[in-house]
Amino acid sequence: MSKIYQVVTYIEINDEAAMARYAALAGPAITASGGRFISRGLPVGTQEDGKITRTVIIEWDDLDTAQRGFASDGYQNALAELGNSTKRDIRYLEALA
Repeated sequence: MSKIYQVVTYIEINDEAAMARYAALAGPAITASGGRFISRGLPVGTQEDGKITRTVIIEWDDLDTAQRGFASDGYQNALAELGNSTKRDIRYLEALA
């Protein structure tokens, strides 16, 4: 099975303090679940209708592992800190090779 790339785009961040609390917990929870951070932060450039919004790319061994990571207690605790303070778009893409 191909590796999976999780792409998280933050459409809105309404509470930076909640975001910081979330990030402090989410990173270790994702890593503990087998996720590997490829990139995170603001884009260094955009084209066409590109937006300057926080984006995170995480590599997983497969979709099942990614979904278990999302459902893990550690990540759910991180999400509780985030609450409704953001609006995000989360997508999973299959690697080409």
